[in-house]
Amino acid sequence: MAALTGAAAGPRRIGIGDVQQLQARFAEVVASDHRHGGRLSIETRAGQLADEALALQERGTATQRIRAQLYASAASFMSSAMWAAIDGRRFDAALQHHQKAASLAAMSGDSSIQFRIWSHAGSLYRHLGRPGDALAANDVARNLPIARRDPLFASLGHARHAAIHGLTGDTNAVRRSLGRAQEALDRADSGASRPLWITAFYDQAELDSLALAAYLSAGSWEEAEAHAHRSMALRRGAMQRSHAITTVRLAHAQLGQGDLEPAVVTAMSVPAEVSAHPRVTGMLNAFGAKLSDLADGSNLARSWAEYAYNARRTTA
Repeated sequence: MAALTGAAAGPRRIGIGDVQQLQARFAEVVASDHRHGGRLSIETRAGQLADEALALQERGTATQRIRAQLYASAASFMSSAMWAAIDGRRFDAALQHHQKAASLAAMSGDSSIQFRIWSHAGSLYRHLGRPGDALAANDVARNLPIARRDPLFASLGHARHAAIHGLTGDTNAVRRSLGRAQEALDRADSGASRPLWITAFYDQAELDSLALAAYLSAGSWEEAEAHAHRSMALRRGAMQRSHAITTVRLAHAQLGQGDLEPAVVTAMSVPAEVSAHPRVTGMLNAFGAKLSDLADGSNLARSWAEYAYNARRTTA
């Protein structure tokens, strides 16, 4: 793609072919995120591609429609950079990416990418332990035209709202939001044309994963475990990181119920190569600390400590 790799000999017409090539690059970023997730290399690459999409604006002439799509492409890349930073626990970088992504999305006029960015912002503030900001950001997403028009977007908005309510311990709000999320998902037309980023990950398994996160935060261990098993049964095979996160959350739910031995077995089932992911590592460390609090000096605690030590050596 010459327009992305070097200056053209004079102004040229930027067209739909350029946009389609950017969209193909975006598909590659999304696929890489699902395979690896959280890596600085994904964040950096997505940021570079956003700059390349913006550079096309200066390299030639284009219709207003094409310019809007270029801004949407740049916003899409920045939203992926933002998510990679969130997933890798680089929260300061994620906040910076959000500012740029939101600005680009506003210039694009594309409410679907605006939804992704503000929904990510809600998740960012949730991970930062700021439920008020998280609810406000997610409300921006939920009030966009795309969420009123397409039940799949509405479902994701409600499901993420439930996960945020979990931080406050409001189980009634969690149940209300999850009920709305399920109802909207059941109404969604599976054959409708939608952006790749949402169809690549949001389905019943992800709804149950968010329900798991919500109930786990609220301390509703049995409900969390039920959603964990359902999510794992439905999860698409390629999403190894998401499966690992669900597995560790299941271990936490079992630990919360006092089922120490099943919890340790579950936590040990996470593949070593996935356990090095920043979010998974943090959750496993928290699991080990909680296990020590509950059963310090026990055979289970010693077995876990030995396993965790060997896992760190393997993935270092």
